[in-house]
Amino acid sequence: MIRADEFIKAMGFEVLSPAHSDELPIENSDINRPGMQLAGFWDFFAWERPQIFGKVELAYLGQVDPAMREERLSRFVSYDLPCIIICHRIECDPVLLEKARERGIPVYQSQKDTTQVVMEMITWLNNELAPRTSRHGVLVDVYGVGVMITGESGVGKSEAALELVKRGHRLVADDLVDIRRVADTLVGEAPEMIRHLMEIRGVGIIDIATMYGIGAVIRDRVIDMVVHLEPWVQGKEYDRLGLEEEYTEVLGVKVPRLLIPIHPGRNIAIVIEVAARNLRLKQQGYNAAQILTDRAEERLRGI
Repeated sequence: MIRADEFIKAMGFEVLSPAHSDELPIENSDINRPGMQLAGFWDFFAWERPQIFGKVELAYLGQVDPAMREERLSRFVSYDLPCIIICHRIECDPVLLEKARERGIPVYQSQKDTTQVVMEMITWLNNELAPRTSRHGVLVDVYGVGVMITGESGVGKSEAALELVKRGHRLVADDLVDIRRVADTLVGEAPEMIRHLMEIRGVGIIDIATMYGIGAVIRDRVIDMVVHLEPWVQGKEYDRLGLEEEYTEVLGVKVPRLLIPIHPGRNIAIVIEVAARNLRLKQQGYNAAQILTDRAEERLRGI
């Protein structure tokens, strides 16, 4: 469901006929242009989608015999349409507007052309209707790589993120990350209440945007990798080559995951910077660990 007032504001619509409810029954980002229905073909009518009227649909209505137009529009609004949108700021057909009002179907008008309305609406609905969850952690933009730092409370996630901000990177969220799935990517952002804020134990709450400038924060970022911090465990085997890829799954999307052990004196911010750069190199087809393995195999074959 989509809130009608948010939908109208986001899309810049003028209300020709209001909805009878605060919410519109829109459950996916698809739209429908009802040209075939106005022509009398009702099979496969996607009535549950927003109905877009452009120049073609309205021009056709203006040329149809009045009796046929009455019949087609009566059947059209007999479905529980979520809304009707008139593009190009064309005057809405009075019969359509009257019948929509009788049925309580909202009618909106846009000054933009049909293609622009469709593109903007699909993008906005994709974001609004995306599956969502929240995770404890810190999200930072490092060299354009969205790095989500996780770990037990007090392990040093915020301190690592603060050091990254001081080194010129950008904070997205501290402590809690709201995550939504858009297509096959995860996008993280901070809840409104704590946006741009960070908690540093012993200091308290600080405002990163005020302290370091607006360039030190960013509203949202695709989550490209997860870095999990844990205290160094003596005797535990940690990955030293990076040949095996480990992943974590969020909302059905797999994201590369690194386990980084921490101990006093280790600069975690620099390690995270290196991890971000290394991820980009791997995405471009360069894997240093694999090159080392190939060289070792060549040396053995030479022997």
